[in-house]
Amino acid sequence: MSDLVLASGSQIRRQVLEGAGVPFSIIKPDVDEAVIKAERSGLAPVDMALELGKAKAESVSLSHPDKLVLGADQTMELEGRLLDKLPRPELARGRLEAMRGRPHHLHSGLALFRAGRPVWLYQQTSTLHVRDFSDAFLDMYLKNAGFALTASVGAYAYEGLGAQLFSKVEGDYYAILGLPLLPLLRILRDQGVIVS
Repeated sequence: MSDLVLASGSQIRRQVLEGAGVPFSIIKPDVDEAVIKAERSGLAPVDMALELGKAKAESVSLSHPDKLVLGADQTMELEGRLLDKLPRPELARGRLEAMRGRPHHLHSGLALFRAGRPVWLYQQTSTLHVRDFSDAFLDMYLKNAGFALTASVGAYAYEGLGAQLFSKVEGDYYAILGLPLLPLLRILRDQGVIVS
C-alpha cells in the first residue's frame, strides 16, 4: 500500500476521507493562498481552484518525495467574480444578500503529487441555486450558522443548516464539500492506496 498525505488543514476533507475508509496522514502545506491569488489574478475561478490544489500538493511533496500527496482547494464564483472567505462574521449578511435568488459555482481542484511532480489533476464544478429566502430566514440563519459564516467562502456549511439556503443543486455532494470523492477513489485504487 502506498502512503497518502493530505496537504490540508480542512476538517471536512479529513472527515470525507476517514468516512470512506482511506488511510492517510496530514501535513499542512506552507502555502500563502493570498499571494497565489494575487500573482495569478488573471486565472478563471475554476482554474484558480486547481492552481491552489497544485501548490499545496507540491509544497508538501517536495519535502516528502516518497509520499503520494493530495492537495485540494475550492473556489466560489458568483456572476463571474472569484469570492474569498469572509474575514468577519458580520460581513455574512451582505454576502448572503448578494447570493439570494442567484446561482453560484463551486469549483474543486484536486492534485496528486509524488516527488514534487503531478501524478493526477482533476477539476469539477457544482452549481448551487440560492433560493429567494425571506429576511426573517436570513436573520435566523445568521443567528444560528456560527462558524460556517467565516469557515467557507459562501458563508454556509452545505452539510448543515446551510442546506436550507438552496432551491436546487447541480453537482456531486462530495464535490460541494470540496473533495470530489468518487474520482479520487478511482485514482487511489490505481495508485495502490486502497484495495481495488
